[in-house]
Amino acid sequence: MFDLTGKLAVVTGARRGIGLAVAEALAGAGADIIAVSAQLEPDGSEVVRRVSAHGRSCEVQAVDFARREAVAALAADLAGRGRPVDILVNNAGTIARAPAAQHSDDDWDHVLAVDLTAQFVLAREVGRAMLDRRAGKIIFTASLLSFQGGITVPGYTAAKSGVAGLTKALANEWAAHGVNVNAIVPGYIATDNNQALRDDPVRNAAIVDRIPAGRWGTPADLAGVAVFLASAASDYVHGALVPVDGGWLGR
Repeated sequence: MFDLTGKLAVVTGARRGIGLAVAEALAGAGADIIAVSAQLEPDGSEVVRRVSAHGRSCEVQAVDFARREAVAALAADLAGRGRPVDILVNNAGTIARAPAAQHSDDDWDHVLAVDLTAQFVLAREVGRAMLDRRAGKIIFTASLLSFQGGITVPGYTAAKSGVAGLTKALANEWAAHGVNVNAIVPGYIATDNNQALRDDPVRNAAIVDRIPAGRWGTPADLAGVAVFLASAASDYVHGALVPVDGGWLGR
């Protein structure tokens, strides 16, 4: 049920962190990977090395998700191939930290473009072909801030709240047509995006004390859920927001 042999997965934000771990996990389950990120190296990237170690193919593409035309070009390229996309992991994201009263329009626009608008555009375009085939898996990366307000990240919170709603909206329309749309909800996962929090001894201690598991998560902690949502094992799972948070939301 978890075998992805012969499947093609597109993973955005695959250069590092969660996207890199998910790409490796899907390859380990048998999928070939198209890895996409804003600054992905054409040669010698870590994602290619890890995917290739599992004997799967890995193509890389550099796409700036803040540019609508770049996202449209990626979608057109994927649609024009002879091999369909079976799995789309919409993981690319960014964050801007500033108190709401100082959060600039430019930061707001950039975060919403990358974290929400690009997610919808790519899901819509790839999803259209999945609907025609009556088969496909779309996995978004949501956030604890899809449920909570956070501090000093109003644009990110708004975008990730939108991702949670978008997951449900697409699932409502597409479930009956064989397309599964779900989201992983990472908790506090140690990535570059939250290095500032981990470097702050007061904030770091408060966060760890609040996590029942007693530690930050790692990108690898999301691997099993990603494979589940990409595989036949989740065929009756639609519109789910699956927390991988060390118990944070249950506290």
